[in-house]
Amino acid sequence: MDGPKVVFQIPGTNWIITETLVIGWILIALILIVSLILTSNLKKVPETKRQVLAEMLVNFVNGMVTKTMGERFKNFAPYVATLLLFSVTGSLVSLFGLRSMTADLNVTLCWAAMTFLLITYHKFRANGFLGYFKSFCQPVAFIMPLNVISEVATPMSMAFRLFGNVAGGMVITSLLYTALGTLSKFLHLSFAIGPFTLNVASLFTPAVLSVYFDLFSGCVQAYIFSMLTMVYVSSAAEPAN
Repeated sequence: MDGPKVVFQIPGTNWIITETLVIGWILIALILIVSLILTSNLKKVPETKRQVLAEMLVNFVNGMVTKTMGERFKNFAPYVATLLLFSVTGSLVSLFGLRSMTADLNVTLCWAAMTFLLITYHKFRANGFLGYFKSFCQPVAFIMPLNVISEVATPMSMAFRLFGNVAGGMVITSLLYTALGTLSKFLHLSFAIGPFTLNVASLFTPAVLSVYFDLFSGCVQAYIFSMLTMVYVSSAAEPAN
């Protein structure tokens, strides 16, 4: 599987802008516009379906955060909502022929790194500077290397879990398209229509798989990533024994 394409390079620098960044900017703009539409002219008692939908979404995220992390972490709802929404939309763009943002390891590593910073911050806050480093020597000092590896593995596992599922789906779908295209040519069911080629054998099956990998799997993995974020952060806020 090829990486994201380079859209353009900033003149006079080595900075490149990939399709992942462009798609991300587009999603940010679209999410902002939708958010402004849903939250404009709100009433104390909902009078429109738009406000009802907005309140349903807010209540869903607030309920998920308080049930998973506890009431004292309810201020985490905006962060969790951002992760969940950006991850879902970043995966679903592939339904429109665009490359999934979550199929770019840089994206999932960035999200995992942000969560890791929050985890580390809450560990420092709960245990203090010395207590944080002391926790690596528990329950016995000689397993400190294993505890350090476990600490570093947390963001890596989160990033590769989300990236691997989405990227794996793209690879499987691409391989299937290639195989069915070859089968169509072998059975003489491949027809050239101008610059395009119609492979009869690949008309329906890949589309079904694409819906599964892009829609179902993308939403599930976004939910799992958000849940892991909440679990790790709330656990980090508990003082070490």
